[in-house]
Amino acid sequence: MNLENKKILITGGHGFLGGHLVNQLKKEVKRSNLFTPSAGIMDLRVKENCTKAVRGKDIVIHLAARVGGIGYNREKPGELFYDNAVMGIHLMEEARLAGVEKFVQIGTICAYPKITPIPFKEKDLWNGYPEETNAPYGLAKKMLLVQAQAYRQQYGFNAIYLLPVNLYGPGDNFNPQSSHVIPALIRRFIEAKEKNLKEVVVWGSGIPTREFLYVEDAARAIILAANKYDKEDPVNIGPGKEISIRDLAETIKKLIEFKGRIIWDREKPDGQPRRWLDTSRAQTEFGFVASTPFEEGLFKTITWYKESSNIGK
Repeated sequence: MNLENKKILITGGHGFLGGHLVNQLKKEVKRSNLFTPSAGIMDLRVKENCTKAVRGKDIVIHLAARVGGIGYNREKPGELFYDNAVMGIHLMEEARLAGVEKFVQIGTICAYPKITPIPFKEKDLWNGYPEETNAPYGLAKKMLLVQAQAYRQQYGFNAIYLLPVNLYGPGDNFNPQSSHVIPALIRRFIEAKEKNLKEVVVWGSGIPTREFLYVEDAARAIILAANKYDKEDPVNIGPGKEISIRDLAETIKKLIEFKGRIIWDREKPDGQPRRWLDTSRAQTEFGFVASTPFEEGLFKTITWYKESSNIGK
């Protein structure tokens, strides 16, 4: 599918990933016709707003989601389930009724079972229950894969489903109440350095592993999939490399030049033991390979946060 001259709705287009996706589409698609309604103007939990949003559009890229780290997931599981499920279900149904040519649904690695063979392969997605702390969110997003496949089977609706790992990069959410691990650690180490603290406390044991994808790489993957992928099978999106939370914390500490100690609070939950994706399907089907080295991406993220927060000025 050639994206030029297409009317493209991007939900969540003012968010972290959405902002980078919009910028890349404007660069790569010469005659882009993008629609990015904000949540404040168009609440997609309301069915009628979904009807309005998809009217006259050729492609829908559904990024809008309510997300957060472990603490946020434990505090608001019901809201995370309802908001994410109802937005996607309404939007996909209204897109089908409106004759949208293609629907790109962004899922989550949280949909995978808690214990999944490493590296995670798409065929293992249904072989168990997700990690408990983020199961409501993961299952809500997973139901949109079911919907996409059912709609393709019954209606011939061209819906695809992408499973990105945790994203990071400039513009990320640094709110300590809802941020994911990378922005949370960056903020914590920077504040500790500014206050000349001797230690930083980090949740868990540091043993679990995670995989992180630089946000600009994620945006490029979505564009490639929107152009080239038209199958029902879900597709993992990531760099294909894992890092332990302990090594992650040490790397951020080094880049920020914090000289104190790291204290591990083992009374706090670790979350899923390991996360590492098999990304061969993305490479085979639409040629995606992540290109941003991890420390380079971290440095850019740290620099952006310092500049946006006027730290050290």
